[in-house]
Amino acid sequence: MPENSHLNVHFKQCESTYSAAFDKLCDFGVISTRGLKKDAKIFEEMIFDVNTAYFDRHGGYEYAKQFFSEAYKMAVNEAGGEQYIISAVMHADERNKSLSEELGRDVFHYHLHVVYIPVVEKKILWTKRCKDKDLVGTVKETVTQVSHSKKWSSERAVDENGNPVLNANGKQALVSSYSRLQDRFFEHMKAASFDDIERGERGSTAKNLTVAEFKVEQEKKKLAVLENKVDDRQDTLASLNKEIKVTAKIAKTYAEIDGIGRKNLRGKMEIEPSELTELKSLAKEGLSAPAQISDLKEKLKKQKNDTRIWRERYEKLLEQVRPYLDAVKRAPERVKEFLVGIIHLEIESTRADKPHKEREQER
Repeated sequence: MPENSHLNVHFKQCESTYSAAFDKLCDFGVISTRGLKKDAKIFEEMIFDVNTAYFDRHGGYEYAKQFFSEAYKMAVNEAGGEQYIISAVMHADERNKSLSEELGRDVFHYHLHVVYIPVVEKKILWTKRCKDKDLVGTVKETVTQVSHSKKWSSERAVDENGNPVLNANGKQALVSSYSRLQDRFFEHMKAASFDDIERGERGSTAKNLTVAEFKVEQEKKKLAVLENKVDDRQDTLASLNKEIKVTAKIAKTYAEIDGIGRKNLRGKMEIEPSELTELKSLAKEGLSAPAQISDLKEKLKKQKNDTRIWRERYEKLLEQVRPYLDAVKRAPERVKEFLVGIIHLEIESTRADKPHKEREQER
C-alpha cells in the first residue's frame, strides 16, 4: 500500500545509485575487483522474513522495528562491516491479504531487505617474478575482494564428533551456506532476548503446527496462488489491450498508412516491398488480436471460478477449526494439557486392550 510507505524504516540509505556507491568504494580502496569476472555478482540481498502472525501477536509495527533493528546488527556482522552495506530498509507497507481478511483488519507483513556487496579477505602472494627470492610465496598484501562464490561457499557437513557426514553416494555431504545463515540468525535473535522466535525444520512448513492449523495454512496458500493467477490474467489482458493500441499507434498513424504507395505514370498504385511487408504485419496483428483476447477472457473466467471454489473450501475449513484456534489463542497451555491428557488416555487404553503376555514383552 503506497500510502503506508512513510512507515518504512531505513537503517541505511543509498545516497546515489548502487553503481555509483560501488565505484566510490573501489576508488577509495575499500574493496577490490581483482580477479572479478565481467558477469560476476557484485550486489546481493539478504531478506530477513518472519511469519506475519508473529509480529501481530506482539503488537505489530513497534515490535517489528525493535526486532529488525537487531536483525540489522546481525546483517552488518554478516556483511563484514556497515561500509559494505548499500541499503537496508524494513518494509511496513505490504499488506498481508489472507491474514487481514481472517482477522477483519489490516495486517502488514514486516520484513527487512539488505543490499550489500559480498566481500572476503584475499591474500596476495609474491610471485616468482619478485627479485627478492626470499619473499616468493609470502604475503605481499591483503585486499578485500568482491566475491560471491567465496563469501557463500558451501561447508562440509560433520557430525557432533567432527567426523565427515557422507551422502547416499558415499561422498562427503555439503551444508548450504544459506542454511548456516538461518541458523546464525535464529541464534542471534534468541541471544538478543527474542526468546519465542522458533527455527523451523529445514525444508518443512509444518513444523510446530497442529494438523488443523497446517491444513488451514495450506488452504490459504492454495487460495493465494489462485488469486495471484487471476490477477496475472487480468494484468495480461489489460497489457495486451494496451499493447495492441500502443503498437498500432506507434507503428503507423492513419496518415502514414494513407501515404503508403504512389501512382505511376499509368495511374496505377505502386508500393515498395518494405511497405508491403509492414502492411502485412499490421494486418496479421489485427486478425490475431481478437482471438488472443477471447482466449485470455476464457482463461480468466476459469481462474475466477477456481478461486471461488477454493475460497468456499477455505472458509468451510476455517469455520470447522475456529473454536479450536480460538481456544489455543486464549488459553494455549490449558489446550496443550487437555490434548496431552487425551493422548495419555489413548495410550493407556491401548495398552489395557493388549493381552497380558504382550504387555510383559513391552516391558
